[in-house]
Amino acid sequence: MSTTSSAAAVQVVTEDLRRWIIAQAEAGCTPETVLQAMRASGWEEDVAIEALESTLTGRLKELGLPVPPTPVAVPEPALTGQPNALWAVDREVRIVMAMSHPRVIVFGGLLSAEECDALVDLSRPRLARSETVDNATGGSEVNEARTSRGMFFERGEVPLIARIEARIAALVNWPVDHGEGLQILHYGPGAEYRPHHDYFDPAQPGTSTILQRGGQRVGTLVMYLNTPERGGATVFPDVGLDVAPVKGNAVFFSYDRPHAMTRTLHGGTPVLAGEKWVATKWLRQGVFR
Repeated sequence: MSTTSSAAAVQVVTEDLRRWIIAQAEAGCTPETVLQAMRASGWEEDVAIEALESTLTGRLKELGLPVPPTPVAVPEPALTGQPNALWAVDREVRIVMAMSHPRVIVFGGLLSAEECDALVDLSRPRLARSETVDNATGGSEVNEARTSRGMFFERGEVPLIARIEARIAALVNWPVDHGEGLQILHYGPGAEYRPHHDYFDPAQPGTSTILQRGGQRVGTLVMYLNTPERGGATVFPDVGLDVAPVKGNAVFFSYDRPHAMTRTLHGGTPVLAGEKWVATKWLRQGVFR
């Protein structure tokens, strides 16, 4: 495998590289391992990912095997030039951490302490046992994997919600009307949300019904409304990432296709002491109604 002599030069994906990628895959190497090897050899990550995906997709087609879905446009904060903070309508939001693959960004100070407290207070009277999507019907159901209580606000239901939604839209460059209503979740001691994906599985019979309301989910923003005493991290098992729940902060991640190759498997670890409050905003491909 070879690369260009200068990092500034255009990196050309050669047939030799494609043959090497196929050989690694057929030898049992995971895509993550191959990508890591390419980066270590000097390949730019974006070029390496495109070469890996196009090569393996072509090989699957040759073999008559299922091909992953085509990637689509996703929400994306304006991080060109590696800024330390972004202005989002009415508030400066810090960039605490950014990862490319999967696309995960931790924002600092997205919400004020007062806004966090207000969301908790508004949601308390309407909390009920949280449900998950029923893939068989397109409806919802109580699932033992999710042991929180929660509720949904309508989009723009009160001025506080409308202000936060406008801030999110500006921050991730995605229209307000492409977002689901804000969901508030409360986790008591021992409550958790086991690892899962947020996109809707195309293979499930109920997915076509779900997609009629705005298309696929393409991004998730989890905002922390308090800081638990212990536990309650948001974890990404495929990449060994744990995000601590800190009041006012948020973690954003996007997924450009409904497939595990996005590496956006994530969960909420059990609350070990105290309680945990979060607000979640799911973003869709189209207008959510």
